[in-house]
Amino acid sequence: MRILSANACMLNARRAGTVIPAFNIPYLPMMAPIVAALRDTEAFGLITVARLEWIKFESRSPRAIYEEYQRVKDERFTRLHLDHVPAIDEDDMRVDYEAVIREAIELGYESVMVDGSRLPLDENIQATRKIVDIARTAGVPVEGELGAVFGHETGPLPSYEELYATGKGFTDPEDARRFVEETGVSWLSVAVGNVHGAISGVARHSKKVQARLNIEHLRRIHQKVGIPLVLHGGSGIKKECLRDAFQHGIAKINIATAIRQPYERALPQSVSAAQTAAYEAAVRVLTDELQVRGSRHHINPEAE
Repeated sequence: MRILSANACMLNARRAGTVIPAFNIPYLPMMAPIVAALRDTEAFGLITVARLEWIKFESRSPRAIYEEYQRVKDERFTRLHLDHVPAIDEDDMRVDYEAVIREAIELGYESVMVDGSRLPLDENIQATRKIVDIARTAGVPVEGELGAVFGHETGPLPSYEELYATGKGFTDPEDARRFVEETGVSWLSVAVGNVHGAISGVARHSKKVQARLNIEHLRRIHQKVGIPLVLHGGSGIKKECLRDAFQHGIAKINIATAIRQPYERALPQSVSAAQTAAYEAAVRVLTDELQVRGSRHHINPEAE
């Protein structure tokens, strides 16, 4: 079996006009059912963990995730990705992002993300370029972020309709062009109306707002940068918006709330019940919302 790199898989997804779902794993027992859902639907996806998922949830550490992945992985259908490692986190604390990302690369993560989106543009470029230089020697693609994908902050936010109408936090297309040129980043996470699911307080368990995407704004970004784009906060977006987005550069979509909340609701019954709930939710996302059943044949065609 020939193992394509994570970046090759992303480029294949963009060419095919399809998307790679990236499933966030805040609880280690979630990983096996998510891998099973990808295998059973013959879809290709990333297993991913963000820093907040070992700080605020129970994924424990980058090493714990890596070791669990080695136990359950199926490289016909999966790769391992390090999600958001912020320069400034959701609590406005500075993070030693370089040390975290170096550890992940040394462990064997197949792609990594540095999130400098809370920094001024010049500082975001500098931080992202530093990680690109580190990762290049290991052949690991780097995802950066430009713009403000709201939702993880602890304080109150404006209403979603206000955010969307004003374009507050949207990625600026010209800034995106400069960012990609000066960092050499492989993938770019953008803000075009998408929002993260809440991770703290009562809102953590509430129904996520149904977001929509400004496709014309996304089209302008894609024309400027020419690399695979990433949509964070993918749970709950209308299917019509998603289909349009996949035709305008979105090659990866992060899924967290849609699988985490069913897992958490079922967990008081048993871990097994929670795993079943996560599996069923992932299958629904893959088949009904994203409509990527069988996508492995386009994205990782040589893996038999």
